[in-house]
Amino acid sequence: MAGHSRWKTLQAKRLAETADAVEHPEYEQAGRDLRLGDQLRSIRRSRNLTQKEVAERAGVSQPALSYALRSLEAELGVQLFDRHSRGMTATEAGRELIREARAAVIAADRVTAAADRYRRGRAGLLRVGFEATGAGLLTTRSRAEFVRRYPGVQVEPKRFDWGQEAAALRDGSVDVAFVWLPNDLTGLHSEVVHTEPRVVAVPAGHRLAGRPGISVLEVGDEPLMWTRQAPREWVDWWAVNPRPDGSSPRWGPTNDNVEEMLEQVAAGVAVCFAPESMASYYARPDLAWVLLTDVAPLQVALAWPEGAANALVRSFAAVVRELAS
Repeated sequence: MAGHSRWKTLQAKRLAETADAVEHPEYEQAGRDLRLGDQLRSIRRSRNLTQKEVAERAGVSQPALSYALRSLEAELGVQLFDRHSRGMTATEAGRELIREARAAVIAADRVTAAADRYRRGRAGLLRVGFEATGAGLLTTRSRAEFVRRYPGVQVEPKRFDWGQEAAALRDGSVDVAFVWLPNDLTGLHSEVVHTEPRVVAVPAGHRLAGRPGISVLEVGDEPLMWTRQAPREWVDWWAVNPRPDGSSPRWGPTNDNVEEMLEQVAAGVAVCFAPESMASYYARPDLAWVLLTDVAPLQVALAWPEGAANALVRSFAAVVRELAS
């Protein structure tokens, strides 16, 4: 059935190009070595010429032109053109079939064009994962610039809670993601695209509020927010556990997302460590943010499953690299 459909489409192509003089060299490879587009352009423009004169203008012999036209008519089973002393004109059946063929050709060309857009990464759906602030402004700027360059692509941002964006890549929930490190990157290609300092969030009026920067040791035994949702390595890295002096943090309440964490901090229940961008993305009048001067900064990687870098992912990665440089 598929082969039959392709043959019918080929017939429509041949008939439409006969009428519209549209050249499709690929059909020569399918066994048609005559340039019917050129030939029929001459027929259409030279209705009062003899078939011999038409053939001469088309650059082929009269027998070759006659053979090509009669071959097409034989395949379709109807006479498409009347040959007469004044030239050649389309029959009633020819005019109707030509109209239908034109519509078929347009539809086939649209299918080809759509496939080409997807193949070249200019159409489709791209799901971009991130957690909290992602890679700061780079996250939003990358999506916006990608959409500007590829308006035919729908980009869906997908937000995840603590440390879940890498797992989302592996289970197929997203195509590409900004991943906070450290994280389990097994089976993923990754490249660091963003780095930013870490801060501590405290309630407004806290003893540390208003300081330009502090050592993590100055946090002392303040209860520290943490989560059971992320891997332990991720939790310990954010908590700076152990501390530079070998001590451990005092664990406070757990939370499942940014909003729960900051609500607890604002209420004076605990403090939390976060990337510097959170101070502006989640600004609240009841919170203060203080730079941690002696801890490693957050690194954010752009990641996607190994072997799954389709045209959309490759194009998005190129945009991110350009903006990050």
